[in-house]
Formats: sequence, structure tokens, C-alpha cells
Amino acid sequence: MSDLILGIDDAGRGPVIGPMVLAGCLIDKQTEKEFKSLGVKDSKQLTPRRREFLEKIIKEKAIAFEIEVMHASEIDEKLSSGVNLNDVEAIMAIKIINKINKGAKKIKVVLDCPSPNRTKWRGGVVMKIKNLSNLEVFCEHKADRDYVFVAAASILAKQKREREMDIIKQKYGYVGSGYPSDSKTKSFLEKNVKKLDNKGLFRKSWSTWKKAALKSKQKKLDF
Repeated sequence: MSDLILGIDDAGRGPVIGPMVLAGCLIDKQTEKEFKSLGVKDSKQLTPRRREFLEKIIKEKAIAFEIEVMHASEIDEKLSSGVNLNDVEAIMAIKIINKINKGAKKIKVVLDCPSPNRTKWRGGVVMKIKNLSNLEVFCEHKADRDYVFVAAASILAKQKREREMDIIKQKYGYVGSGYPSDSKTKSFLEKNVKKLDNKGLFRKSWSTWKKAALKSKQKKLDF
């Protein structure tokens, strides 16, 4: 039986604007019960106000937490070197585990798995962990729904991602959610694809950006 439990989850895998964030939250069994009673759950099921309220409690009560941020330009760099997005997430998860794990107590680690192949993805993560002697590592689909401590990590990741997006909005105006399906994001992208080309704002490896860039180029040629 593990003494402690560590949940890891992401926010912002799919957007064409802004960073991807991964968070890890380490708690004990008693705190897990407290989080359940407080209604800690997958960040997507919570209002912004409730997330903000729960984030403060999670940070106060967690034994440790870590947050990794990878900005759009860094994601593009990784992808251009042949590293896929699942591997990017694995790299970030490994950093979190290595920072949090002090090796003193047994820890059950549950990661919200981004890959259809849980076994393979887990293998890639486990291979790079510095100290496995005190860890049990599990990769699950929908872990943010099924495990409170993973849901707590999802809240930390989402809140950090939202703050990063707020910084972008303060600098460049309203960009929407950053997701390709958002009409406000699409509109912002099409208007600013060349103007803000070198700001590290857009994920240029995304087809949404490529289409907007091509459209902008064609407009220029037509003119």
C-alpha cells in the first residue's frame, strides 16, 4: 500500500494558441478524502470561480505540487525534431515525477494517459524516471474523472494555462480560447498570422495555423 498518491494531468494539448501545461499533485489518503468532500473533480466540469477556489485549497493542502509549461514555439521545436505530442507530454511528466519524488516514502503515481497505447506510453515514462524504487506507476484513460488526486492536478494545470492565456490577451487582445474550433481564435489567427509571426504565440505545426498562413499568402498574391 502506497503512503502517498501523485496525480498528473495536462491542460492545453490541442490549442493552436498558447502553451501546454502539465501539473502534478502529491497528497496523502486523508487529503484525498478532504478533496472528495470539497468536490474536487475534473477541471472541465468546474466553473472558473470554483476552480480558483479549489486551486487555493489544493496548493495549501498538497504535500508537493509541480507545474511544467511548454510554450507554442517549444512545442513546434520538439515536433520538428520528430518528437510527437504524446512524447512531449511524457517528457513533462517525467520532469514532474523527478522533481517531486524524494525517494523516502512509497508513492502511487497515476498519469492521465494521452496515448491509446497505455502500456507503451507508460514504458516510455518509466524508462526515464530517476528513482523507481519507491514508485508504483499507472497510466489511465480518463484518470482526471476517476481519481480525485489526478483531478486536483487537472485544476492546477488548467488554472496555470488560463493565467498564461490572460497574459497573451493583455498583450495582443482577445484571442478566444486558443482552440482551433473556436471562431474567435480562428478570426484572431487569420488577422494576425503574419503580423505576430515571430512572437512564439502560435503553434505553427498545427494545420489550423498552416491554413491561415496559406490564406494570408494567397490574399497578398491576389492583391
